Amino acid sequence: MKQNPLLRLRALGQSIWLDYIRRDLLTGGGLAAMMADDGLAGITSNPSIFEDAIARHDFYDGEIRQLLATGADGDRLYQALTVGDVTRAADVLRPLWETTGRRDGLVSLEVSPHLAHDTAGTVAEALALWRTVDRPNLMIKVPGTRAGLPAITQLIAAGVNLNVTLLFSVARYRDVAEAFMAGLEQRRSLGQPLAGIASVASFFISRIDTQVDAELGQLSAAQPEAVALRGRAALACARLAYRHYREWTQAARWQALAAAGAQPQRLLWASTSTKDPAYSDVRYVEELIAPDTVNTLPPATLEAYRDHGDPELRLEPGIAVAARQIARLAAVGIDMERVAEQLEREGVDKFCAAHDALLAVLAARCGGQNR
Repeated sequence: MKQNPLLRLRALGQSIWLDYIRRDLLTGGGLAAMMADDGLAGITSNPSIFEDAIARHDFYDGEIRQLLATGADGDRLYQALTVGDVTRAADVLRPLWETTGRRDGLVSLEVSPHLAHDTAGTVAEALALWRTVDRPNLMIKVPGTRAGLPAITQLIAAGVNLNVTLLFSVARYRDVAEAFMAGLEQRRSLGQPLAGIASVASFFISRIDTQVDAELGQLSAAQPEAVALRGRAALACARLAYRHYREWTQAARWQALAAAGAQPQRLLWASTSTKDPAYSDVRYVEELIAPDTVNTLPPATLEAYRDHGDPELRLEPGIAVAARQIARLAAVGIDMERVAEQLEREGVDKFCAAHDALLAVLAARCGGQNR
């Protein structure tokens, strides 16, 4: 029998996490089964995922009724339901967290997207969530915005596990790695231990191609060569980000932190479902396999890879041409930094809309209870 391709990814040094969370997955044994059968090693969540899980399914109705009976409002419902799911997931994943030396077996919970440009607010809410969930294998998700960078340093210095989200450019990823190391250095200067602090930097992939391909389509009438660059931008950015990961983890500054017990902030490939039907449905898995990385897959992509994935170390061989591909995109008028700024704004807006939509649903439930 052919081995499950997801298990072969683990043998190549890549961890597979699930980009989804829902109550029945946690209470019905689904998560445990995926850990055993697929080598699933973690969970990520975001406001859009919670909006889908809670607003569109009835698994939460019983708990909502109980909370409403205690006088809970929409905000309290939101926190209770999301924290409840993440706490359950952390408990299922904890044995893996222990056996992998705190490297995997982690579950992510995001601060309010409305705090994306508020450093102090991000730090305060991250610390509050960290204390409320009270699980060592929790990761707090904070945005890699400009305001998020000092928050990363402060939270790492405080010993909080972090998933830095909404990264769309290599330049911002460099800033995030710098903020991460600065936090560890602050912690070391205070005499605090560095061992066991886990962090990932979530680089969003398919959204880059969606935006750049659309712009290339507009340019193709005047510049026919633009068509040949479709589908190149996201993978090139990912490869250059991984090149930087290799550089900073081999440098003396990091080696000193590693000697003090620190573990590196791995790159995590997010937004890995294929949006363009012209591309393979496992494109952003197959092309991004490399050691010391994480790929977080939505359920459909995970199922597709289980069915017809073909694992092989493909990311690093493409690094040599990645910079040339970015240069060719620039030559036809695609400014990747401008694209990244646009995608960051849209990403924050999308998460805010999902967060607010779920709160509106929960507030309506509260109103219905009071009539």
